[in-house]
Amino acid sequence: MDGNLTYQGIGLDAATALALLEWQAEMGAEEPILDNTVDRFELAARPKPVMPEISLSQVKAPAALSATPDDPSALVAEAEALAASADSLAALASVQEDFDGIELKKGARNFCFSDGNPKARVLILGEAPGDQEDREGRPFVGRAGQLLNRMFGAIGLARDAVDAEKALYIVNVLTWRPPGNRDPSPDEIAVSLPFVRRHIELASPDLIVLMGNIPCQAALGRRGILRLRGQWTEAFGRPALPMTHPAYLLRNPAAKREAWADLLSIAARLETASA
Repeated sequence: MDGNLTYQGIGLDAATALALLEWQAEMGAEEPILDNTVDRFELAARPKPVMPEISLSQVKAPAALSATPDDPSALVAEAEALAASADSLAALASVQEDFDGIELKKGARNFCFSDGNPKARVLILGEAPGDQEDREGRPFVGRAGQLLNRMFGAIGLARDAVDAEKALYIVNVLTWRPPGNRDPSPDEIAVSLPFVRRHIELASPDLIVLMGNIPCQAALGRRGILRLRGQWTEAFGRPALPMTHPAYLLRNPAAKREAWADLLSIAARLETASA
């Protein structure tokens, strides 16, 4: 035994075989359980809980009652009504997790609502859960999340800090993982946006970090993070700074210099606001 493997007549060393397995996991093929694949999107819809009878005066959005996956505008209206009904983060998490208007829910393992201190002055808005986030039910816990921790730790901020002055609160545009880590579709962003908006209203941070292209698309209606980064703007009624995603920095280490400049800008903004 020399530690080498053979696949379809091609010799593979152990390192190459492991790299192929990791690539398959990133593409979404991480559950080799059945002989035949299962299309989770074709599974029967989960039964909805039985709701108590209510009077017409209690219905906030009658049009949302007829929402179907083929009617995106009605789904958005339903999401808006549910988000508006939440008077706390716990209530928002409950109604968003129960919302069946996004197909990604059928194929994801876990609902990824948030992580960190909801009283933090800084809210980081990310894109969507990846494989590790889907497994743990928390945003930014993979390699990119570890880099994010080190980045903000360098300016004295941490997601596990009890003191709101030194804390981070982390939210994603999407709370369910897209298959294969693909970019969210415009419809998926649109139906998630009412929940994101209400989430930010309830957390009420001093500033927002738009971490990557998808948050910029959701909050600003624009993409092109390499052009947008480092320029303060406004999103959801609060100061916001676009930054390159830590996953990009892992692929392009030279860009860390610009990310450091953005971090210093955030630290200066916080200090000025506290003065």
